[in-house]
Amino acid sequence: MPSLRPARRASFLGAALTTAAGLLLALTGSAAASPAATTANLSSPAPVRGDASAAAPPSGLAVAGSEAEVTPTGTEKRSVVDIPANVTAGIAVFDRLTGRFTESVQADRAFRSASVVKLLLALDFLWNRAPAYEVPQADRDRLEAMLSRSDDAAASHYWSTGGGSAVITRMVPRLGLTGTAPPPAGYPGYWGYAATTAADTVRVYRYLLDTAPAPVRDLVMGALHRSERCAADGFDQGFGLPSAFDGPLAVKQGWSGFSSGGCASSGTPAAAPSHVARPRTSVRADGAEGADTHRGAGAAAPSGGASAAAVDLTSDALHTTGTVGPDDRTVVAVLTLHPDGTPYGTAYSKVTALTDSLNVPGAVRPTGTRFTTWGSGVRVRTGATTSSAALTTLPAGVDVLVGCQKQGGQVSVPPYVNDWWAYLPQYGGWITNIYVTSPGNALPGVPRCS
Repeated sequence: MPSLRPARRASFLGAALTTAAGLLLALTGSAAASPAATTANLSSPAPVRGDASAAAPPSGLAVAGSEAEVTPTGTEKRSVVDIPANVTAGIAVFDRLTGRFTESVQADRAFRSASVVKLLLALDFLWNRAPAYEVPQADRDRLEAMLSRSDDAAASHYWSTGGGSAVITRMVPRLGLTGTAPPPAGYPGYWGYAATTAADTVRVYRYLLDTAPAPVRDLVMGALHRSERCAADGFDQGFGLPSAFDGPLAVKQGWSGFSSGGCASSGTPAAAPSHVARPRTSVRADGAEGADTHRGAGAAAPSGGASAAAVDLTSDALHTTGTVGPDDRTVVAVLTLHPDGTPYGTAYSKVTALTDSLNVPGAVRPTGTRFTTWGSGVRVRTGATTSSAALTTLPAGVDVLVGCQKQGGQVSVPPYVNDWWAYLPQYGGWITNIYVTSPGNALPGVPRCS
């Protein structure tokens, strides 16, 4: 069966190129090229302006105006937050250098925290260890895993030993949080169902950076500065801040409700895989097929009873939070909800696009061109051949930043054959262009690698 790609709108030019390519192939018998690239959905609503009218800024500080400005780094100030269609977002961006919020959109809207609550679990554990703040090595290792690799077992350990919801009720007054609350009644063991807001997330980071004792700041922020792309549960944590900006970064991500994120570094070879999308199933494009029913929040999703809760426990959640720039200049909190069943790669790409639209002083945006991939479990390799070692795998259908391209080993996924490879600077490796949505074998507008 021919490989199938998601049906999307294509530009007239893309369609013409595809038609011309088909005629040429019919005449010459050359290898088939990849299907046409997609264009933006023309029915998407207008962007939402990120100004004071969207939400009152946290702590009573003013939001930067919408006039054109240039930050000290020379990055142009952006005045419009681009919230993709079907995405609900709470956003707060705070510039520590100027003491001003540059973005505030529904900053006080409550979301289930998912793994962002791990910041509070770490702070609660460290709170009463003054003056020496001595931490046993086993806890140092556990905290590092919980913060840098988002390890759920470590979070469950601190939730249990800290008294469950009592962790939240202690930390709320300690940090002056206004929208953070324990999990709703009936879900006491679900630490990821604790509520939080973008404004409160900024408050947590500001406490860490400006008020916390140095040993606490160094331990927590140090782990966040060492955030790893592959989480402990195999999800790719590269969405949002890590994809939108180059370092230095400190990152704490959160997700709940998604089925598979990729990031496996290897897989057992199998017969030719299927590339037809299957709900809640991971299909590796150059390896084996496997199901994944991960629900996030530290446990399997409970049945029923969530509709009465103040916080949406049904929509899929994907959050990116942390700091951007030298000396942790800017604190960013982007909390998002997506329709239940949204593919992880789709949400990953939307959160990255939203984050890239923000006015983030001190940020450096990477160079390159973003393309959408197709297939699941597409491998990123050390070289431009299928015999090169696999570095990781991509979430299904995720957008990737391509720096350059070159010809390498030929790849065949009937009826497509392609010997062009794309270099992904944010992954430090190569993927075959056969899995990049494009009208031809070579990607348009992308330079050859030197």
